[in-house]
Order: sequence, then C-alpha cells, then structure tokens
Amino acid sequence: MAEATKTIEGVTAAFNRDAVVARTHGEPDWLRERRLAAWRVYEETPLPTTQLEEWRYTDVSLLALEQVHLAEPDAAADAKAARAVLEGKAAAGRVVQVNASVVETWLDESLKAKGVLLLDLATAAREHPELVREHLATRAVPAEAGKFAALNAALWTGGVFLYVPRGVRIEEPIRVARWIDRAGIAVFPRTLIIADEGSHVAYVDEFRSPDLDGPSLSCGAVEVFARDGADVQYVALQLWGKGVRHLSTQKTIAGRDSNLDTLVVNLGASVARVDLGAWLAGPGARSDMLGLYFATGDQHFDHNTRQDHAVPHATSDLLYKGALYDRAKTVFRGIIRVHPKAQKTDAYQTNRNLLLSPDAEAITLPNLEIEADDVRCSHGATVGQLDEEELFYLMSRGLTRQQAERLVIFGFFGEVLDRLPLPGVVEELRAAIEERII
Repeated sequence: MAEATKTIEGVTAAFNRDAVVARTHGEPDWLRERRLAAWRVYEETPLPTTQLEEWRYTDVSLLALEQVHLAEPDAAADAKAARAVLEGKAAAGRVVQVNASVVETWLDESLKAKGVLLLDLATAAREHPELVREHLATRAVPAEAGKFAALNAALWTGGVFLYVPRGVRIEEPIRVARWIDRAGIAVFPRTLIIADEGSHVAYVDEFRSPDLDGPSLSCGAVEVFARDGADVQYVALQLWGKGVRHLSTQKTIAGRDSNLDTLVVNLGASVARVDLGAWLAGPGARSDMLGLYFATGDQHFDHNTRQDHAVPHATSDLLYKGALYDRAKTVFRGIIRVHPKAQKTDAYQTNRNLLLSPDAEAITLPNLEIEADDVRCSHGATVGQLDEEELFYLMSRGLTRQQAERLVIFGFFGEVLDRLPLPGVVEELRAAIEERII
C-alpha cells in the first residue's frame, strides 16, 4: 500500500510521512530531521489501550481518530471569531491561531525593545535557532513521551514561541487564542515558553470553537522552562465546543529558586485528555499545579499528572477540583515521585470531586513514589455529593435550589481560583465557569 494511504492501527490515513515532509518546507535542516525522527517514534509506538494503567479509563476510540484529516495552513483564514476571544482583555502580547495557522501576532513595542520574543514557532525556529533548537521537543515533551507527543512533534503547525530575557518583568499577560472553525479536521498546536533568569511572565492559552456537527481533534504540546529565579504562570482555558477531542501533553521545568505555576481549566470539548508534568530541577524551586473541571452531558475528562522532584529542597503543591452533572465522567490520576537524594522535598497532591447527578462518575487515583527518607509528602482524594443541609440553609434564605447549587459550586471552586495570582484572569475564569453552570 502506498505510504500516502497507509493507516497505522486504524488511525486516519492523513497522518503519514508525506504529510510530515510537507511540514518541513522552508524549515532548517535540524527541524526537518527532528520531525522525521519524531515520525519514526510515532510509527514504532503503539496506540495506548485500556490495558495500560495510565489509559485504563479512557478508550482511544473516543478520540474518533479515523474521522479527521489534517488541517492545512491557511494564512488567509477568517480570524474574526478568534480575535473576539481576546477582545477587551488586557494583554502585553497577543497571538491568534485559526485551525493550523497563526494569523496574527502582536507584542508591545516596549517589550520588543527589551528583547522579548513572541513569534509563531516556525519563524522562531528559523530566526532564533540558538534558543529553539535546544528546547523544542528535547527535555520537556520529546517525541518519546508517548504516541500523541510523537504525533505532535512530527506534525505541529502554527505554534507559539515566547522568550523573556533575563530580569525582564511583563506585567500584563501574554494571551493566545486558538480557534477551530469546522468538524473533521485535526490540528497540532505547540507552545514553547522560555523565561530567563529572574524574569516574570504570565501566559494565558484559550481554546475555543463553536459546537461542531462531527469530531475534530486538537493534539497539542506545551513546554515551559523557568530558569533560575524566574516567575511564570501558565493558564490553559479549554472551552472547545461539542465534537472536539482535546489532547494536550504539558511539561514544566523549574530551575533553582524559580516559581512555576500552572492552572488547567477544562470546561468544553466532548473528550479531553491532559498529561501534565512538573519537573523540579533546581533547589528552591516551587510549582503550584492547579486544575478545575466542570463536566456535563456525556463529557469525558481525563487528567494524568506527575510531580517529579529531582533535587533537594523543592516544593510542589497540586490541587485539582471537579464538578460533574448528568452522565459525565472524569478521571484523575496523579503521582508524586521523589527521586533518590531529593531530600527536604515538600510535595502535596489533592483531588476533590463534587457529584451533582446520580449518573455522574468520578475516578480518582493519587499515588506516591518516594526514594528519599527526609521528605514531607501527602496525597488525598474525595468524591462526594452536594450537602443537602447546606442547600436547605441557603434555600431558607430565599434562594432557589438552582441558585443555591451555583453558590455552593462557586465556593467549591474558589479555593483553586484564589491561589492564582492574576486577579483579572481569575475574574474571566469565574465568568467562563458561570456560563457553564446550569
């Protein structure tokens, strides 16, 4: 069978080596080689099955991979709806991606003068290879990280590159809008963020689309590097419409005395699977890993997290909270791994779930793997229902049951939102959640 029509384990024939080669036109040789190497890893790596512990509760058939084809770059794509996502929001820089193409980038001139770089990833690879080559798909999310990480490394298009030079503080967030406008396509967004020593930046990624009449796929990768003393907040707000399948592999690497926080919010899409890892690489590093999810209908959300402590005297604290209506299903699997000699580690992991329907299902699996003997580590998980006495109290004060439920849910999520040091972004997140709550 010709390569262009060959399928791999039932995956769409559009994912093939010819498509990878097409992506390399105009790219430097090192990137071409890296894409083709990633494709080889993809071919050699089997699709995950429910026999694997990390995919035990998410069948790959939910992704409808055989029903999508590659979205081709189109610099003239209609960006009106995508631009509207960022309209009126304070920003130091903006990027708009529609399907497979970055159609707009803007960065405050004062930041350009300080050496800040905000570019589409392909341009960055050509113009700043000294930065991109070292970090892209190497230490954070290499092709070897999994089948879908390899697929992204081979086929990514558009993409965003952000570099913040040493000592530069960016006061307003960098904002990115990613938009899918139709069913039947597969897009491969990729983000590379490098915060140099002593710098400060917040980055907000928004994923949106209308409701679609069939499946589409977003298979993304995010790599965040905080060098010594840097302060970084990365926020991902997933609000895809119905029909979208959302896959994202995210990895953060925190250097000495750096602070690297993440917040993952899953509200949209039919199926969402997020693999998020934090690597504490330098003494004094800290990483807060925050997550919110609100699932309704038959949505299926799967979160797979990992906190790796590779050195002594580092701290990580994970708090993920979810609320579920109807027949929704969520999965949380987390592991804290303390490597040998990583003494004086502080690591915490908490997952809380609120069931709002008798048919909703939340599966939570926290884990510890400790290979050092002088550490403080804990993990915990709960799955519970709304407190009827609490609801009765609120209703006795004149609220309807629906109003009382909304109030309780907001209080439940508040603990997570209050920990994000971005007040303006927090208010936007509250509004997005309020729109979703019945």
